[in-house]
Amino acid sequence: MTLAVPVIRSASLSGYVELARSLGLDPQAQLRAAGLSPRCLDDPETPISVVAVRELLEASAQAAGIEDLGLQLAAGRRLANLGPISIVLREEPTARQALDTLGRYLRLLNASLLTHIEDHGDLVLIREEVLVDGAGPVRQSIELAVGVMFRILTELLGTRWRPRRVCFAHRAPQDLASHRRLFGGDPEFNASFNGIVCAARDLTVRLPTLDSGMAVYARRFLDQALSTTRRSTLDSARQLIGALLPGGRCTADQVAQHLGVDRRTLHRHLAAEGQSFSTLMAGIRSEFAQRQLRDSDRTLAELAELLGFSGPSAFAYWFRRQFGCTAAQWRARQRG
Repeated sequence: MTLAVPVIRSASLSGYVELARSLGLDPQAQLRAAGLSPRCLDDPETPISVVAVRELLEASAQAAGIEDLGLQLAAGRRLANLGPISIVLREEPTARQALDTLGRYLRLLNASLLTHIEDHGDLVLIREEVLVDGAGPVRQSIELAVGVMFRILTELLGTRWRPRRVCFAHRAPQDLASHRRLFGGDPEFNASFNGIVCAARDLTVRLPTLDSGMAVYARRFLDQALSTTRRSTLDSARQLIGALLPGGRCTADQVAQHLGVDRRTLHRHLAAEGQSFSTLMAGIRSEFAQRQLRDSDRTLAELAELLGFSGPSAFAYWFRRQFGCTAAQWRARQRG
């Protein structure tokens, strides 16, 4: 079953034209090659294909001969680029409440971006993942998403704030200058997740909120927009699998519990949409496996654990059945 193509606001490409030109690219030609009309950037609220944006960023980075195009785009972002959501976030009393609000309205910004917030004692992990059909590269999209999250937190908490860790699942670039400039230090690469680790106490500090009186109207507008974009069980399950899969924590029972239903109801709803939990899980696991093999330097044993297999032999058996070759052979072909 082919899922509907997810969309994203064209504001996600804010600054792209100027950046592309500075890199010696023709932005209009790059947009057209990705299947996007240059006119889509005239209105930041225009919905455009997430897949097309992903392909545009990757192709532009390759044409410019750089590895940090997504991060360079993120460096110029401000809270205001989020549109009406920025008004609501600025009037939340703490950064943690602002993050929870952002998560509520996130699918209005980007239907393929998963932001999952996890509490671990005195630390908060903000996990970012891009879920799209297919196994094409997403390095630029991931770095854009993590970079934008960092910029949002910096604008809320002040320029002196620093995260405990910034993590990327892909391998490190040859030049870390852009990463050091944006994050104030070296991120971790070949990590088990993409995202940011913060001190929990930083997110509970009271913020100097802007009481403009507009938040109530912005929230009403956003809630109305959410009501017209009802998320299917298939979409919700796909997002949850993407969040729970790393580390082998994903089962049908866990996904059903997060959705507030029992396992049998989850299976029934997925079947009504022409899908099964096992097929959905296998598809996302395949996407993650290919992404990790191509873009990271993790060992096959580490990858087996990350994807929830009992051991390297179980992962090896699954991979050969799925792709008709060993994981090592698949990785070698991609690098070749």
